[in-house]
Amino acid sequence: MPTYDYRCPSNGARLEVRHGIEEQVTTWGELCRLAGQGPGDTPEDAPVERLITGTGYISSGNRSEPEPAGGCCGGVCGL
Repeated sequence: MPTYDYRCPSNGARLEVRHGIEEQVTTWGELCRLAGQGPGDTPEDAPVERLITGTGYISSGNRSEPEPAGGCCGGVCGL
């Protein structure tokens, strides 16, 4: 299940939660339920925004370091 980061503009909090790719999280209350915490003083209907974050990606079972990039093909880089 994917992990997503959300931010609540009302309180500045940032939370990381896991949910299905099709699931939409739009309020602080929904986000708090997924994170397993109470909403505190922030109204449960306060909007949240999903943050764009980098993800790790492994294309095969081999976790070795990738090969270094090759030199250029004789262009203007001087190699």
